[in-house]
Amino acid sequence: MNWLRIIHETTYRYRTDVRFGPHRLILRPREGHDVQVKDMRLEIAPEFELEWSRDLFGNSVATAYLLSPADHLRIRSEVILQHTAPFPLRSGRPATPVPFPVKFSELESAVAAAYQVTTFPDDVARVKQWVGKAIHLSAVNGAEDAVAAVARAIRDTIDYRRRDAKGVQTPTETLALSSGSCRDMATLMLEALRAIGLPARFASGYLDCAASEAGRASTHAWAEAYLPQVGWTGYDPTLGEATSGKHVVTGVSNHPRGVMPISGTFFDQQGSYLGMTVTVQTERLAQAPDLAAPATTGKQPAGDERA
Repeated sequence: MNWLRIIHETTYRYRTDVRFGPHRLILRPREGHDVQVKDMRLEIAPEFELEWSRDLFGNSVATAYLLSPADHLRIRSEVILQHTAPFPLRSGRPATPVPFPVKFSELESAVAAAYQVTTFPDDVARVKQWVGKAIHLSAVNGAEDAVAAVARAIRDTIDYRRRDAKGVQTPTETLALSSGSCRDMATLMLEALRAIGLPARFASGYLDCAASEAGRASTHAWAEAYLPQVGWTGYDPTLGEATSGKHVVTGVSNHPRGVMPISGTFFDQQGSYLGMTVTVQTERLAQAPDLAAPATTGKQPAGDERA
């Protein structure tokens, strides 16, 4: 069994003290047959109160209510998770490709249709045009091969560029620039999959990689397609490959805005916002950690939530 520590810290800075509205945090990894969260600690400054809930997509959502004005907002999440099974868990039996185009049972069709609806209706024609040129759909060996072909095409035609600006580029903007962040590339893949008739959702989380091990990574994003008999299948267009145990999902949604790691409001005079810094660090652990030990050293913020 493999253990992984993930430390995600975000700091917003302001010129003067500002008042904060509620902040929505999607930072707790989704659990399942392959991953279990053994410990999670949230440290937030200024003082706060926290409420947990589950949204429509089954994501764990923490809503932080900041109790006093401040010239900064610091949110630090530390998670210990355990990989309890290989990922993906496939048997040794020969796999029969899911036919493409896909057909859904009566039980699944209504829900699948909701994930086939475009998020960017003005971009549909441009995305379909790109897919038609980038991928030879008549030559794919089943639906999973079609998903993989979309991921590879995005990796081959779009240059990765880290962006700190709010929101995502539209698919048309990403295609015009031939560059984008992982979220921009995941958004393009989301719409490309829908353009070829596949239900798709946006996935947000972490990537355990060299950059995260060095403590200089940020959050990550990719897309998942739903295939009959297979289920939700993740592919990372930034890497051009299927997701694996190094991908840790914190949230999924039919819309990129639905799973922003941190979202919220503040109230101030115009121009007081100075910027933000984000760091993500991962550490692979050889054995189960001592969960009774303190998560951090030094003085703690007034609010400290363990979940």
